[in-house]
Amino acid sequence: MEVIKGGAIATEKRLTSEELSTIQNLNAEFTRAKIALGDIELEKQAVLTKIDMIKATFAENEKVLIDKYGENAVINIQTGEVTEKKE
Repeated sequence: MEVIKGGAIATEKRLTSEELSTIQNLNAEFTRAKIALGDIELEKQAVLTKIDMIKATFAENEKVLIDKYGENAVINIQTGEVTEKKE
């Protein structure tokens, strides 16, 4: 097909079906990768929120234990043994 533009004849060019298919597939793959990255970021944010909640709960429990056993108490996480901090 020829189109006349400004007195000159321009020939319309098209990709081959193989070229078009390749570029469409690559574009779709790129879009899927971007969506996957967005999903990962959302999951990351959820994990970070969970970590913040765990840290806050840990701090609350730590305060209770300090009140009960004193500021110099050292607690063995594996055994539950409470000793005094060595200075």
